[in-house]
Amino acid sequence: MKNEGIPVVREGLPFVFVCLVATVAFGVGGWWPAAIVFGLLTTFVAFFFRNPERLAPVGRAMIASPADGKVIFVGPASEHEFLDGQERLKVSIFMSLMDVHVNRVPVDGTVRNIKYHKGRFMAAFEDRASEENERNALLIETPGGEQIVLVQVAGLVARRIVCYPTPGMFILKGQRMGLIRFGSRCDLYLPVSAKVLVRTGDMVLGGETTLAQLPQAVTEGSSDGQA
Repeated sequence: MKNEGIPVVREGLPFVFVCLVATVAFGVGGWWPAAIVFGLLTTFVAFFFRNPERLAPVGRAMIASPADGKVIFVGPASEHEFLDGQERLKVSIFMSLMDVHVNRVPVDGTVRNIKYHKGRFMAAFEDRASEENERNALLIETPGGEQIVLVQVAGLVARRIVCYPTPGMFILKGQRMGLIRFGSRCDLYLPVSAKVLVRTGDMVLGGETTLAQLPQAVTEGSSDGQA
């Protein structure tokens, strides 16, 4: 995967460079108000594209958050991209401009399919954004055969969805798998038997917060307790 071990993602470096050059140019020319503005903008852009290290939840059945941000929906929903309208548990995470925008792999598994759709750019926190906005969907199959769908959804300001995995690739939980520029959301569709561990309004960290637990882990945990 890309962007391992660097403080700012490569996709953000051109933006940082342009702002930095403008800062220096205005400073050399003596246009100090403009130099200060672009200096602050350089700092913000570098902050926006920051690329922190994260520790993924231990355990094959523990599902990591795919994004930083606020949980804006937890509940039943039909998944039409890959699963023909099957009932799923949906967890939606909204990323504000202040959140890390690097997306993370939620579970170990194989990417079975990827679909990209052009669409609108309404505010990412609106319910209709999941179906009408520009989006990129991944179907991931875990080693245990569970199917999980992750959808990167563009927002009001976002104009570029980046996705690193390709169909057939085996990906690891917590890996960087892409990003969405300038405000967006991620939707995760889980098996209905999964145990969701977050609620609407919770703040989560991509690749680190445990969102849910797959059913086999719940069963194993119950058996261990009885023993």
